[in-house]
Amino acid sequence: MRAIQWPAVRAVVLKDVTAIRRSKAVVIPMLLVPTLLMVVLPLTIGYAARSRPSNLGAEAFLDSLPRRLAEPIEALPPEAQLLTLVLGFLLAPLFMIVPLMVSAVIAADAFAGEKERRTMETLLHLPISERDLFIAKLLTGMLPAIAVSWGGFLAFCVVANAVSWGRVEGLLVPNQLWLVMIFWVAPAVALLGLGVMVRVSARARTSQEANQLGGAVILPLIFLAVGQSTGVLLVSLRLALAIGAAIWLTAATLVWRGASRFSRDRIAAST
Repeated sequence: MRAIQWPAVRAVVLKDVTAIRRSKAVVIPMLLVPTLLMVVLPLTIGYAARSRPSNLGAEAFLDSLPRRLAEPIEALPPEAQLLTLVLGFLLAPLFMIVPLMVSAVIAADAFAGEKERRTMETLLHLPISERDLFIAKLLTGMLPAIAVSWGGFLAFCVVANAVSWGRVEGLLVPNQLWLVMIFWVAPAVALLGLGVMVRVSARARTSQEANQLGGAVILPLIFLAVGQSTGVLLVSLRLALAIGAAIWLTAATLVWRGASRFSRDRIAAST
């Protein structure tokens, strides 16, 4: 099998990233939504939790959890329980929304955007193999999604630790499970969204159509991620790694199937 031509892949990625930076319709939601989810919302909720007396508000939720999950939080001082519960666990679903959303927004523009900008013909005639072109389009969505997710998590760590300072002993985040979620699970979730959206974008005629078609698939993934991410932070480290591995396997299967069906002829037929 022919080796990947990384200079050609890099050239396509740089071209696409430059086009993305010039598109307000892509950049604004890609930056605004993570800022709201990872900075503004945690700051607001964190201060609200800090202002409550003792552990008021945490007891009912802790009582609904299995004892093995509730005991580590109940062992904390009363003034630290609600902050730890809210900032350490309940806001976890936000971090699965971000990589899915960013990757979906960019991937929707991967091919459909080329058609709108009337640059598809130039793209199809580039001296690059179909496999390398597919890889370049994946990287165009994957790299910004990971960068925004990691940058947003860094901002969240600053906000969460600043809000909890003096109430929680040491740093509230990150801990081992958070690190697994951000550096292992989040990239897998981004690739999962890309595996779907790149194929959708290749068939759609406009970015708007790609977003509409992809939303039918991405929204259930978002709901699934929201429903499961808090649970990832409440399980053992080994199980969290296994969950991430399962997502990686699913994402890799989608990408492989997409790559095997990807061709210039199919893209040209949809223009």
